[in-house]
Parts: sequence; C-alpha cells; structure tokens
Amino acid sequence: MTNFKITNKLIKKFNVPEFSFIVEASNVLALYSDTDLQAELINGLQSSRRAMIFDWHDGLYERLTVEDNVSFYHKWFACKFPFAEVLVLFQLQSCAKKHLHKCTPSEIRRVYYAKYFMSSSNVPLVFLEPVHGVDITTINTFLNMIKKLQDIGAPVLVLVTNLEHALLIGDQAYRVDKKGLHHIELETDKEEIPEVQAASPSIANLYKVPAKVDDKVILFDPTEIDYIESQEGKAQIVINNESFALDSTLAEIEKKLEVYGFFRCHRSYIVNLQKVREIITWSKNTYSLKIDNQVESTIPLSRTKIQEIQGIFNLK
Repeated sequence: MTNFKITNKLIKKFNVPEFSFIVEASNVLALYSDTDLQAELINGLQSSRRAMIFDWHDGLYERLTVEDNVSFYHKWFACKFPFAEVLVLFQLQSCAKKHLHKCTPSEIRRVYYAKYFMSSSNVPLVFLEPVHGVDITTINTFLNMIKKLQDIGAPVLVLVTNLEHALLIGDQAYRVDKKGLHHIELETDKEEIPEVQAASPSIANLYKVPAKVDDKVILFDPTEIDYIESQEGKAQIVINNESFALDSTLAEIEKKLEVYGFFRCHRSYIVNLQKVREIITWSKNTYSLKIDNQVESTIPLSRTKIQEIQGIFNLK
C-alpha cells in the first residue's frame, strides 16, 4: 500500500491557508469539517484520482438477498477472505436470507462495508461519513473492518462532519476549516485540569449559563444542558442536538459547572452526569457516553477517564 498526501490545493472553491499531511500505510486518519469543505475535498480527491472513495448510494442489488449480494461481490473481486467469514465479520448472518429492500439502514450499510472490504486494492481508501445514522452494532462492525484494513497495510482517510465520529474512528484526527488545518487531541492525559473551587450553595443556586443567540443572550439552567463541547477554542452548549455559543473556554465553564454534577469526560467535552444513560465500550478499546435526550446523543469518553466515571456511578 502507498501513502498519500492531502493538501489545501484539493479545496479549490475556498481560499484555505496552506496545509499538507500524509496518510501513511496502516494508519487511519479522520478529517472533520463542515459539509461544504467536505464536498470540496471529495471533488479534489476524485479529480486527482489518488484514492478510492466509498459512499453509500449505488452498487448493491435491492432485489437480491444479503447473502446473494455478498456472494456476487466475493466472486467479482476474487476475494481471498472466506465467504462465510465475511458474513460473520460484518454481522450479516442473521439477515443473510433477507432481500436487501427489506433490510434496515444499518444492515444495508454493513453490506456496503462488506463490498468495500472485498474490493479494497493496492490504493489508499477514503470513507465518507461511514457511521452516520447507524446503530452501535454497525459502528463496531466498521471499527473491526478498519482494523482488518490496517493489518494489510491500507492507508485510510475518513471524512466526517461529526466531531465524535472523528475522535472515535481515527488514530489521528484533524479539523479543517477556512482558517486551515487543526490537530484534534484524542486524549486528556496531556492536559492539566485546573483545581476546582466549589461555589457556595447560595451562589450555585442562582447560577445560569449565558449563551449567545444572534444579538441576544439566553440564560440556561445547568440542568437543561446535555453536554458542552469545544470548537475552535470556544465552548458550545448542546441541548437536544442544538448548539449555543458561550463566550468562554471549556476550562472556564468547567470550574463553574462541577458543583452541578458536570464531568470533564474528554479533552473536548464536559457532560452533565445526570443525563448519562449508558457507557458504551467499542471494540477499538475506546468509549462513549450515551445521553438521555431526544436524539440519544453519544459523546467520547477518554480512556484515562473510564475508571473515574465508573467510580462515580459505583460500577467497579
């Protein structure tokens, strides 16, 4: 497998400051951006023909069963991986006899994974939004596939518009925007968390979190907040998947909210512990927290924080 280089020259529509990075063999790099920049990157990669780009739209046969689709592509690509093991690897045994048009979106996505895994050749691989809108089983399946691709030396680039997906999938993660390329730290172990002084009860009971919406300032009760994430150095409140900008950093807001049961679960995230419904363990030795809100959000949990949060919830 050959390495391949990503530069700002792939983004022709926007005047992005100069950057470049190399996706190396056996490395998985996640690139987080908005949809406009993502579209430009895809156009640039397609024009350069430097990599094989996988999306989730065409190439399957809806009137065939899952098993027949996989069998067709297994023969077409002369895949050396045993057919039965492909079904197991992509969690397709239980739906093997179902016709594709009767499958769930997550099952269909796993068939795509199987197809792309069997078609992978001696070129770099680019996956577009690979785990968007799928269930936990399917996310784990994708992570298992990525591990197999790493084992054969494939360089993999994953393009996402969701920060948590970038942190979950990539060995390295970057954000690209109109200001250039920014490295995203994957762990909190390099960051010193400031010592917190608990607010007095009288002040704590009165505290509201001020957020900007257009030219207004809205005051949120801490109990309303699902979690807070950092974007471009500034904190964003998230409530049911809606974001509201704060005029402060994550470290600053962390000091004020610890007394309300908020926890720094990752370098880029603070979670309201009252909203945590589930701790998810992924097959890649990474973790997420599922939030009890309307959209069932998931956010990253750092490996260095897993024991601490288990102690908070008396799970040891």
